[in-house]
Amino acid sequence: MIYRNITPQIEDALSDSPVVLLNGARQTGKSTLVKKIASEVHPSRYLTLDDAGVLAAAKHDPAGFIAGLDGDAVIDEVQRAPELFLAIKSEVDRDRGPGRFLLTGSANVMLLPKLSESLSGRMEILTLCPLSQGEMEGVRERFIDAVFTDKLPSLSKTGEDKVQIFKRLLLGGYPEVTGRATLSRRKAWFGSYINTILQRDVRDLANIEGLTILPRVLSLIAARASSLLNFAELSRSVAIPQTTLKRYMTLLETTFLVQPLPAWSGNLGKRLVKASKIMLNDTGLLSYLTGLSEDGLEAHQGIIGSVFENFIAMELTKQATWSEVQPQIFHFRTQTGQEVDIVLENAAGKVVGVETKTAKAVNASDFKGLYAMSESLGNRFHRGIVFYTGSEVIPFGKNMHALPVSALWTIGSDGVDHNVVKT
Repeated sequence: MIYRNITPQIEDALSDSPVVLLNGARQTGKSTLVKKIASEVHPSRYLTLDDAGVLAAAKHDPAGFIAGLDGDAVIDEVQRAPELFLAIKSEVDRDRGPGRFLLTGSANVMLLPKLSESLSGRMEILTLCPLSQGEMEGVRERFIDAVFTDKLPSLSKTGEDKVQIFKRLLLGGYPEVTGRATLSRRKAWFGSYINTILQRDVRDLANIEGLTILPRVLSLIAARASSLLNFAELSRSVAIPQTTLKRYMTLLETTFLVQPLPAWSGNLGKRLVKASKIMLNDTGLLSYLTGLSEDGLEAHQGIIGSVFENFIAMELTKQATWSEVQPQIFHFRTQTGQEVDIVLENAAGKVVGVETKTAKAVNASDFKGLYAMSESLGNRFHRGIVFYTGSEVIPFGKNMHALPVSALWTIGSDGVDHNVVKT
């Protein structure tokens, strides 16, 4: 079993919160992780609502189902029986001991107001993403924490070339996919995965029929990854009303397939673009939906940059779930064309700007947006980073650096660069 870097956060939450919810997309490893915690760290009874009998019992008499549990419990795929949330609330109000319930869900309860409100103040919510690059390498990445320090740790020359980095993008981080040796087997898994989510999970959440167009909507969104979300243009492309499209988009967000990157706004005194960017939760899934493969990279040069940006944004999103800094993540763009691909902002308002370039070399023009943001923010601007596919760490002025993209997963929890130069 691959160690999941969010494990200490789950264990800490169980030590003082009555209810802990671990949510995230299907097949990211939630069940495996909570079973391990329940058997080794926090002894609990495990039940899954994917079991038809358990689901029927939970729906028939939610209060009786919860009352009949002896001791602490793990309830897997809890979104399948939303009736349980009020029963859990009543039980927790009777006994607020820590770690009473460890729940997992494949739907974002923050987008389901009735569910999130029912356990307000009683539940801590954590998100499990697909495997990070560090998790696959056995490193607990701390790039985010390192980039907010006064001085970056010393970094060695990267051991990965552009081809190896692109292989990481194409593979993605779903545990089942990373264990499949051939492209055809990975395609088969992604096809079944999307069909399961769109035909079962989305339909359960929406309680409506007529979702046959949803796979096409998801493919069109994938083709626009890392671009601004334009409902009017997307509505014309898919030939459905904007109101329907927005509802479908919410369903895709609720199941974690699509993750919007909101626009950042500070006191810049400039007109900013407010639209979110569209991101998919995994570049393996993104590559499948866009037909991107290792053999066909040359034919898809127009989308490689978007996939690379999506990859970096999601690696930072994963690390944010276990970092000390816990930054908010945005993008930045003005109506005059100045932009920064990714913006990290800590609780003190300090900002780190991140640009992404697929090129093996960088120049001063690649820092144009970062310099503009630095001038506007003054002391609030902490550092600017350009990730690229070369091998050297290159300073480009005060608090500006070009870094090999592998720096994302080689700076570990000990603050040391764990990169190994391959010969």
